[in-house]
Amino acid sequence: MIIHPLQEEQGQATPYDTLWSGEEVPIQESTGLERMMLAQDKLYVVLAVVLIIWIGLALLVVRTDRKIERMERRLDESVTKSGTGMRP
Repeated sequence: MIIHPLQEEQGQATPYDTLWSGEEVPIQESTGLERMMLAQDKLYVVLAVVLIIWIGLALLVVRTDRKIERMERRLDESVTKSGTGMRP
């Protein structure tokens, strides 16, 4: 297998030539929705709401996990106190 280095051919350039030569990278124009969201600070409101939802979901999972642990401990304690275990 022969690996050839990337070389410029006449009229063609390698994919990242413009980045390596120090020329500016073209910037994509923002859409109307992006401009409106940024101009009126609605984008930050949306991000804050999404963050609050994720934090709420994480707290719900943690709280549910703790409740299940407590229920398992009570079940284990009641089984050991009564002296009856599961029989095959």
